[in-house]
Amino acid sequence: MYLPPHFAVTDPEALHQLMQAHPLGALITCGEGGLDANHLPFEFDGEQGAHGVLRAHVARNNPLWQEVKDGDEVLVIFRAAEGYISPSWYPGKQVHHKQVPTWNYAVVHAHGRIRVRDDARFVRRLLATLTRTHEAGESIPWKMADAPRDYLETMVQAVVGIEIEIERLVGKFKLGQNKEAADRLGAANALQERGQSALAGAMLNPPPSQS
Repeated sequence: MYLPPHFAVTDPEALHQLMQAHPLGALITCGEGGLDANHLPFEFDGEQGAHGVLRAHVARNNPLWQEVKDGDEVLVIFRAAEGYISPSWYPGKQVHHKQVPTWNYAVVHAHGRIRVRDDARFVRRLLATLTRTHEAGESIPWKMADAPRDYLETMVQAVVGIEIEIERLVGKFKLGQNKEAADRLGAANALQERGQSALAGAMLNPPPSQS
């Protein structure tokens, strides 16, 4: 990934936060059939491994788990808020007209090694963790125990777990850090007016970069 220093974020906390806030990752693999991409909700465990571990599950009918080999190198891409930026939103454009359109976004690339976990206990534990995480905001959180046991076991058997030990994380937060403060504020205000408050907030408070 092309990564200018002023957009490069290496702070683990900032990278982990993006991954956990936007857990639907694009898993990129390369098997005998070439490149493939699967979009999966991931659980991030920062307590395991040098850089953390990602866990997810796929349908047993998904050929992914049979096409990859344990130890294969994979990439998972997590993306936060993104959007088009019009040059008309920059106050500086009215002065010198030296502005062009762009697209702002924040992504984390997790590089690691995959391992297939065709293990009902692993899958059950993973599903319970994902459920607790994403049901936490509900007034009456759904629990796995709410489903009939035989039905739940059928569902568990229908999926296969995967685990990815992260070897490195690469963060790119392209949020206008190369622009004047007044221009960043102008663009953020325009985004806010258009209902893109998440991207606007990120532009006004980006994590520290390498530059």
